[in-house]
Amino acid sequence: MARSARRVGAETSKTRETLLDCVETMMLEEGYASVSYRALASKAAVTPSLVQYYFPNLDDIFVAAIKRYSERNLALLAEALERRSDDPLRAVWEYSWDEATGALITEFMALGNHRKSIRNEIAAVTESVREVQLNALVTKYGEDARPIGDLSLPALQLLMSGLPKFLNLEKGIGVKSAHAEVTEAFERYIDSVEPRRGRSKRKAAPRKR
Repeated sequence: MARSARRVGAETSKTRETLLDCVETMMLEEGYASVSYRALASKAAVTPSLVQYYFPNLDDIFVAAIKRYSERNLALLAEALERRSDDPLRAVWEYSWDEATGALITEFMALGNHRKSIRNEIAAVTESVREVQLNALVTKYGEDARPIGDLSLPALQLLMSGLPKFLNLEKGIGVKSAHAEVTEAFERYIDSVEPRRGRSKRKAAPRKR
């Protein structure tokens, strides 16, 4: 007789949400390496066996954490793009900077270098974000539009989302050469397509969750 699958706690459980809250706090305060069954149980004031009831292995903890984090961010992105249908390029650009400078996503990215399951989840999330952003750009400009130079919308979206990540990565190791010049030049390109209409220039966002 086949052995039954191990029971896993319900995803809507308040206890599960509390555990994931603790995971985020631990990653922000001490880094992803601080998360273990015993440490998480101590942080949440529960038993390690209860943690394992909800998350049968350690990868399950991190996958659940990044899924919840990503769902939050995708909801914010969708709301912003709906609200700012007149300037989706700038909305994507600003979201990309906020995402690139988020302390929690930085930890997830570092973790992804060591755990394939996390890397796969980050890849899936990235594709979802790009799809939402590209749909907003296509709705505004048309599928074959090239609003900046000779770049297609998918190429432009890639540049807008990738440039902040690259610059933030360099900044993290103390390299800032020409960062301001490149950022300001790209924002002028956006200005030429989507005039600000009173909106101030993007300010460097503080590191966030």
